[in-house]
Amino acid sequence: MKYYNLKDKEETVDFKTATIKSQGSQKGLFFPETIPQFDQEFISNLHLYSNEEIAFRCMKDLIGDEIPSEELKKIAAETVSFDIPLKKINEQISVLELFHGPTLAFKDVGARFMSRCLSYFLKDQDKKVTVLVATSGDTGGAVAHGFYNVPGINVVILYPKNRVSPVQEKQLTALGGNISAVEVDGNFDDCQHLVKQAFSDESINSELFLTSANSINIARWLPQQIYYVLALKQWQQQENTDPVIGVPSGNFGNICAGFLAYFRGLPAEHFIAACNENDVVPDYLNSKVYHPKKAVATLSNAMDVGDPSNFTRILELFGHQFEDLKNMISGYSVDDESTLKTIAEVYEKYGYILDPHSAVAFSSLEQYLNENPGKKGFILETAHPVKFPEAVEKAAHIRIDIPEALNDLMKKEKKTTEIHADFEELKRFLLNKNHEQ
Repeated sequence: MKYYNLKDKEETVDFKTATIKSQGSQKGLFFPETIPQFDQEFISNLHLYSNEEIAFRCMKDLIGDEIPSEELKKIAAETVSFDIPLKKINEQISVLELFHGPTLAFKDVGARFMSRCLSYFLKDQDKKVTVLVATSGDTGGAVAHGFYNVPGINVVILYPKNRVSPVQEKQLTALGGNISAVEVDGNFDDCQHLVKQAFSDESINSELFLTSANSINIARWLPQQIYYVLALKQWQQQENTDPVIGVPSGNFGNICAGFLAYFRGLPAEHFIAACNENDVVPDYLNSKVYHPKKAVATLSNAMDVGDPSNFTRILELFGHQFEDLKNMISGYSVDDESTLKTIAEVYEKYGYILDPHSAVAFSSLEQYLNENPGKKGFILETAHPVKFPEAVEKAAHIRIDIPEALNDLMKKEKKTTEIHADFEELKRFLLNKNHEQ
């Protein structure tokens, strides 16, 4: 399988190169030259396959022989080595719980897969690699945990000051070792912009071997399709209609992976891009005009993105045909007041606790199903409610206990370096860090 640069289609690379480089010239994202189709027998009989086998089959055709099958099976098994259950909230809406991994967030899937692929590709490499990543919340913790103590790899995580929850901050700042956290006085878009600048800076790249673990990296993006297939496996045992899938959407890597699975043959009735007040894509779907905005801070902070990187991949999947895209995706924008109201109502009616991101998805999917009677669907719960205690406790009037697995972490000291949203400051930090090695 080859991957081409969306900004320079003459630039084609293999999976290994795309994983290590992260992005191509002109900061372009890599995209598969062909979309391999799922075998229809496989999709119709998912209940006959283990989760590990499903994960392997999802990834095999996208990687080819660059990772031997036995090694890829091992990577796939480790990627899905925790529960990913689909549970009913009510008769119309179910929830896919993606928070049972080590950092209690959906990004554990992509981060675990990518860290293991990168470790395999770099095992004979002399030069240390720096994984540079921006996070709006959960990416940082998942990447830190996935790469912690991986030989030959240093990780630098940029996150926006005062815009991540206490649990999220501890997960990306308390590990130490080969993990460095940089607290940026700005928003997520500022962090993402700094990362992109670093990748295109010649003086940095002459000294450092940089790669990224954001969903711009195909090894982070592609494995996210796995849990859509695992959801379908469970859906088929509960329902006899194709699902409407509601996805909390910020940088749009998650829903983009869902669309990739759909174009490979995953049956789905419709997709919902559930956004908070950062409504660039819902606006685009209404106006046909894509207009990036400055991100605003909300309760669902991992979705506070004003210019989502992965939306360009969604446009590519749909061949840049607006009407085709519009027929398959609806965009909703949910404000903080409605988010809190949804958390409260769902807990009161069904006894289920939503985190703010899944509350945005629930509200959006509920609106769509009310407008389209007779359909059913599921949402993705992308993080454990404990990561957002203030919002959840305020809305549902309950106390959320920190899971035992996090007790030790919460006692650890926060270790960060603070910088302004200034590229020269980041550049100095990266080069000084490299000289310390």
